[in-house]
Amino acid sequence: MKPERLEKQIQFIIEVDKLKHIYRQTYLMDGTRRENSVEHSWHIALMVLLLGEHVQSSDLDLFRVMKMALIHDLVEIDAGDTLCYDQSARRDQKSREKKAAERIFNLLPADQAGGIRALWDEFEASKTPEAKFTRAIDRMQPVLHNFHTQGASWRKHHITRKQVMDRNREISESAPPLWDYLSTLIEQAVEKGYLSK
Repeated sequence: MKPERLEKQIQFIIEVDKLKHIYRQTYLMDGTRRENSVEHSWHIALMVLLLGEHVQSSDLDLFRVMKMALIHDLVEIDAGDTLCYDQSARRDQKSREKKAAERIFNLLPADQAGGIRALWDEFEASKTPEAKFTRAIDRMQPVLHNFHTQGASWRKHHITRKQVMDRNREISESAPPLWDYLSTLIEQAVEKGYLSK
């Protein structure tokens, strides 16, 4: 192995450590603080491993899904976390994230940079079964967190049932049993006052 290849890989590893400092709007399930993007990525990768049996597609490449789960938010190092319900912040989100993808992924050797970028682009396009399932789990996780924190982030940002349903409905395409579960949880959240009607 060429030393410059290893050096690029190590520099990338050092750079992505910065993701630990990107805090999301979602609170830890014990409500003590907001989660960071690394915790989120790890959590959804674990959820992929455990919940893969509920996916619609029978030939799903779960390892590919786990890789997408681990890299999908690396762009937040430069672009920051954008609240999914904040329409004004979302206007330039794609351009900020594409610029971040160019810089961050290209720290790697060209072959790895291309592979990681292709995974990220696949996730963003949400066309393949793997991308759809990764996105389903990415959307499911904050709903679980909000339910178990009595709607901490939902209440803080005045989120409604309709917003949560509209945002997460695409889960039904990839994993209908997970959508059924979440739909019930969302209705319970409304009944308990965690989420406004």
